[in-house]
Amino acid sequence: MNVRRLTYTLMYFSVISLGWTNPSFAGTILFQERFEDVNMSSREWYDNTNPILSSLEHVANSTKSVEFHFSKGAVLPNNGSTMRKKILDTDSVYISYYVKYSSSWVGSGVSYHPHEFYLLTNKDTDWIGPAYTHLTVYLEENAGKPLIAIQDGVNIDTANIGKDLTTITEKRGVAGCNGDSDGYGNGDCYANGGAYWNGKIWKASSVIFSNVTGPNYKSEWHLIEAYVKLNSIANSKAVKDGIIQYWFDGSPVLDYKNVVFRTAINPDMKFNQFIIGPYIGVGSPVDQTFWVDNLVVATDRTTNTQPSSPQNLRIVTVK
Repeated sequence: MNVRRLTYTLMYFSVISLGWTNPSFAGTILFQERFEDVNMSSREWYDNTNPILSSLEHVANSTKSVEFHFSKGAVLPNNGSTMRKKILDTDSVYISYYVKYSSSWVGSGVSYHPHEFYLLTNKDTDWIGPAYTHLTVYLEENAGKPLIAIQDGVNIDTANIGKDLTTITEKRGVAGCNGDSDGYGNGDCYANGGAYWNGKIWKASSVIFSNVTGPNYKSEWHLIEAYVKLNSIANSKAVKDGIIQYWFDGSPVLDYKNVVFRTAINPDMKFNQFIIGPYIGVGSPVDQTFWVDNLVVATDRTTNTQPSSPQNLRIVTVK
């Protein structure tokens, strides 16, 4: 009787039957949120600390998820404004969560929004509006296509709108209005009141969240992972070595390793705030909902997202 082998075999099958919740992490876990109760302020969330939790929709080994329901025409979900949480200052952030969209989900119905998740930095206040900052990173989907986007409107040189300043000065916006900082285009640039705003997007080339029943069906739970790392600064200049990555159920969707997020004007910029802030600026075209469960925010991702199948195992009967 090989008790040791039997024990290992049974442990393995127990793990598979229960299901794994999130990947393991190579970096430091900044926080985990399972949305099992509404005591959000006790876990240092602020702004909106009264989310709606669903006991009907959740992943395995969970009893609840956080629910974001948009009534038709609504700009914000029923549970209100942004849920904010401070994190330790870090150059890199890895985000892992499960998401499920209702069968009616169509998002914004236009080529931008809904906003879902945001990262902000130590260059702005704890209560800054996320659309006009020194840097905002967005993690969301549009018409079924995952995307990661940035804005840095506060950094724009408004005296040189439309001019390429990338070889002239570090006092410039990197997401639009002042030239192409990393080879991914000039970005968007537009006047908004008395200021200029910008935006730059890295978007999947094809639909990932499918409307058709199958492995990518939007109305099933899917594991989403994203990783962003700020570019370095050398010799008082921005280096094109920032990272943007996105995985859907463990499969890579976005992978860019030469992005510029910041210039030498902000060499000590670090991520320090995470936000959940669903928002549809044009108003929701239909009544629709999405759910999020088992959120983890860390500093890095490991390359092994699922336990590997043990090799050469056999079931041994205990007598």
